[in-house]
Amino acid sequence: MNVEERINHLRKLISYHSKRYYENDAPEISDFEYDKMFEELKTLELENPQLYSETSPTQRVGGMALDKFEKVKHEIKMASLTDVFDFESLRAFIRKVKAEVGEDTTFSVEPKIDGLSVSLKYENGILKVGATRGNGDVGEDVTANVKTIRNVPLELNEKASITARGEVYMPHKSFEKLNREKEMLGQALWANPRNAAAGSLRCLDSKETAKRGLDIFVFNYQTGDFDEPTHKDIIEKMASLGFKTIPLLYVGASEDEIVNAVVNLGKAREGLDYDIDGTVIKVNSLEKRKELGEGTSTPKWAVAYKFPPEQKRTKLLDIAIQVGRTGVLTPNAVLEPVKLAGTTVSRATLHNIDIIKEKDIRIGDTVIVQKAGDIIPEVVGSVKELRDGTEEPYHMPDACPSCGGSLVYDDADDFVDDGEDFTLGALRCTNPSCPAQLERNLAHFASKKAMNMEGVGEKLVKALLDTGLIRDASDLYYITKDQILRLERMGEKSADNFISSVEGSKKMGLARVIYALGIRHIGEVASQELADKFGSIDALFEATEEQIKEIGDFGDVMAKCVVEFFSKESTRYIVERLRNAGVDMANEIKEKSSEFEGLTFVLTGTLENMTRDEASEMIKARGGKVSSSVSSKTSYVLAGSEAGSKLTKAQALGVKIIDKEEFLKMCNN
Repeated sequence: MNVEERINHLRKLISYHSKRYYENDAPEISDFEYDKMFEELKTLELENPQLYSETSPTQRVGGMALDKFEKVKHEIKMASLTDVFDFESLRAFIRKVKAEVGEDTTFSVEPKIDGLSVSLKYENGILKVGATRGNGDVGEDVTANVKTIRNVPLELNEKASITARGEVYMPHKSFEKLNREKEMLGQALWANPRNAAAGSLRCLDSKETAKRGLDIFVFNYQTGDFDEPTHKDIIEKMASLGFKTIPLLYVGASEDEIVNAVVNLGKAREGLDYDIDGTVIKVNSLEKRKELGEGTSTPKWAVAYKFPPEQKRTKLLDIAIQVGRTGVLTPNAVLEPVKLAGTTVSRATLHNIDIIKEKDIRIGDTVIVQKAGDIIPEVVGSVKELRDGTEEPYHMPDACPSCGGSLVYDDADDFVDDGEDFTLGALRCTNPSCPAQLERNLAHFASKKAMNMEGVGEKLVKALLDTGLIRDASDLYYITKDQILRLERMGEKSADNFISSVEGSKKMGLARVIYALGIRHIGEVASQELADKFGSIDALFEATEEQIKEIGDFGDVMAKCVVEFFSKESTRYIVERLRNAGVDMANEIKEKSSEFEGLTFVLTGTLENMTRDEASEMIKARGGKVSSSVSSKTSYVLAGSEAGSKLTKAQALGVKIIDKEEFLKMCNN
């Protein structure tokens, strides 16, 4: 067997065993044997570059890192769907479609995978382009990353030229493994599998994507060589080509059949190894789809039925207090672990004593939990009929559980003493040296939005405090590599990453330093406004409340907090040490345009392929302001998917609501 024959033989053999392992879950050889074959193939391909093939299994391990993603114009618009939230709306959709294109119309029902939509373009059976949905018309070229997903065929079983649409997702087992690894490294955990999948698919380094265990379901045929008459036929055809197609497909005609299929999918949701947030109902006939046509931004032949938040019952074992970086005591529910929306939940915030009382939540209760927006665990209420008399009402502590310091309620003049707990205001520890506050203040200082010290999370901060290496934020800049190496689970690479991350943070600029210092009531926007107004850290030490209140959004409370903070000797000490360590505290003056001057935006929900931070920067760069709450003074609410109470309030106040597409048009004018 010559080299070319050996390479071809290995490619076929590895593809066969890869399918057995990843798709059929029935491996025939050991990992060692598989890895040995794979390494042999990589070596032979490197030694014989003339035998390169874009369909080789080695193309799934990732290649060179990119500086950025190129843009891709979609041949067929990747439209989003109209959402319905109740069965009456779903039935109304079915009736309307039948009235337009005939009572004999059938509909397909399939799960709505909670992931990231992509298009896959094949020419003569070979994968050429994988692209994100983007704004529906233009996406990003993520071909190198898509190739790392095992269930994306690099070569089809026929030499067809087609474009397919699929949903990239992260299975629960991959998500749990990824978060375990991040936890060990002291990094922030992903909130849910969807966020993790989106972040992984958009890594500039495809080798990193290859490690993340992404998967895909193909659910649509966009354009190409096929002329199958129905969606069901198309899905079967796609499966025959080698695609992993959308599961649990059901086709029916009557309203009751469709509703029952949706109900059954909802019941099956818990047993799946991936997240679904609803079902998609489509007209089955492709010809009838053409008759119905497309709306402004959504097709008229399909809707997405969105499930209400998944709720579970579990036991409330205890209520534990968390002391925040500003000293506020927040009660947290300690729960018997329960699987919820793709992750295991053992803790949930109870916010404050008022909510505990209002919901009559007691230690020992059976409680109902859900994830707000499928992200933040919350206790909905208690199941009172299951009480047996052993449940205990909860009372807030008399002293700080971290330091034993005295506690006060905010707005103390307004509190009401009901004989048990004060019911108004946040309970706060008054000790500035409280260990819990210090720990969270330091984690805040290093966080992404502050000094952006990647990998310096609460666990590492706690280890540094416990070993006496740091006492305040400035100490972070004086730690040596040798000192880091002495910490448990810290190797050479981790130590190098720490030193590099701390060094890189020195260039963040004045606004980031102000925000990182953790002044009460001063967030990102206010920090930037202080930097723009005063221009230097030294000027802030001399600033008066009257001067600070000249900034439009600053009132008495915020101005007082700033002056008090910069009047402390401890603040001056930390700032001088930061300066001596080489931290840049100059104000970066960015040239702003003025098209958004006088406008205030509120952001809510998830924006496709854009973070809220990115959108906020675009607004501020054009002279606009970003607020965290909706009021009658709000100019626009920029709403993405899964928008919550801010959207509802905007609708009630008559505030103009825009989507990402309209926002980008405003930015480009």
